[in-house]
Amino acid sequence: MTSEPEQQWGVGTQDAFQRLWTPHRMAYIQGENKPSGPGADDGCPFCAIPAKSDEDGLILRRGERVYAVLNLYPYTGGHLMTVPYRHVADYTDLTAQETAELAELTKQAMTALRTASGAHGFNIGMNQGTVAGAGIAAHLHQHVVPRWGGDTNFMPVVGHTKILPQLLADTRKMLADAWPTG
Repeated sequence: MTSEPEQQWGVGTQDAFQRLWTPHRMAYIQGENKPSGPGADDGCPFCAIPAKSDEDGLILRRGERVYAVLNLYPYTGGHLMTVPYRHVADYTDLTAQETAELAELTKQAMTALRTASGAHGFNIGMNQGTVAGAGIAAHLHQHVVPRWGGDTNFMPVVGHTKILPQLLADTRKMLADAWPTG
């Protein structure tokens, strides 16, 4: 279904593009939910999330040393993170047990995403330090971003907008139900 572009005033140079506004992203850009400093007691959301219920915290799985949680500002539907409970900034500071559990929860996340949404591939990684793009550099977290053939389009590049077809609470339930046991 196509529609004729409508005249939009106040959007800059006139063009044939319609605008999709995502004001919820502005909260993140302006610093919402970001800690005030590097310490665990400086408002670190990754330290606060485990105290919430799974539903309220968007937690998918709780391990002994690491938990999996949906990204509140996702790149794609199902974008989640594996996060150590311990407030640690650098990957090299993880214990061997934390490293092993981070890897295991990442593998389980991939299985759950394939089961629940048929993900074709993944971008997996972490940004170490603010200069490397870490939004919350003081608390290490690894991103697991599901990908599908043909999922790229002009929106992220030109519009700085991600199209998410599902509410985060619904995505959390779907993935938690699909999470492998063990």
